[in-house]
Amino acid sequence: METAFERLKEKGEKALITFITAGDPDLGTTKELIFTLEKSGADIIELGIPFSDPAADGPTIQLSSERAVKKGVHLSDVIGLVREVRETSEVPIVLFGYYNPIFSFGLKKFAKSARAAGADGVLIVDLPPEEADDLKTELDRVGMDLIFLLTPTSDEGRMRLVSGKASGFIYFVSVTGVTGARTELSARLPSFVKKVRRFTDVPVGVGFGISTPEQAKEVSAYSDGVIVGSAIINIIAKNAGSRDLLKKVGSFVSALKGAINPG
Repeated sequence: METAFERLKEKGEKALITFITAGDPDLGTTKELIFTLEKSGADIIELGIPFSDPAADGPTIQLSSERAVKKGVHLSDVIGLVREVRETSEVPIVLFGYYNPIFSFGLKKFAKSARAAGADGVLIVDLPPEEADDLKTELDRVGMDLIFLLTPTSDEGRMRLVSGKASGFIYFVSVTGVTGARTELSARLPSFVKKVRRFTDVPVGVGFGISTPEQAKEVSAYSDGVIVGSAIINIIAKNAGSRDLLKKVGSFVSALKGAINPG
């Protein structure tokens, strides 16, 4: 996945990383949304694995996961979806979720199945780096990235620990608390990201709370990638079943891409 960042850097561009939940509103639409995101400028797609208790997420993503769970979407379905997408697309895909479904699936089986399907990386919200060695071992064996989170409250010790284990990119959480669109971002974000860079050359993406092209442009000035999730999920929720769904998502993502990489 770092190759994607390298290609963008050569062009003087920053990565747009978008999040959607697999199975919301249904798996068929999710597949179409992935293609729409890619066509509209998304460089990396985080694909949420539905979970019954997504405690780290705000109401928007919680509800999207709840809708997918009610549709009976499981981890195996998400892996199958990635396999289908790979028939026609090479956009990097990160499986984003919680540890319980992956542990229940089996770490070795998950790593092999996800990689065979074409997934590029994994981000587990509730798996701290101190407890991630078993999964990292299996992912390393198949050549998949394991992405970790850092937050504004992370001290230098945690930054060193994450920097020593992370690959693909580091997800820097722009605010403390759960996911969700915000109207303002912290003025201290640039200094936080600069501090992380003291410990690693792994690309740093910033997410949580970015909801407008203007915010995306602001964050792109000091990060390697801009991560947007809840704002896209809101559009999906408001337009589920509408013929304009893909168009509206595509227009928003194009605006984000244009803001972070003008011209």
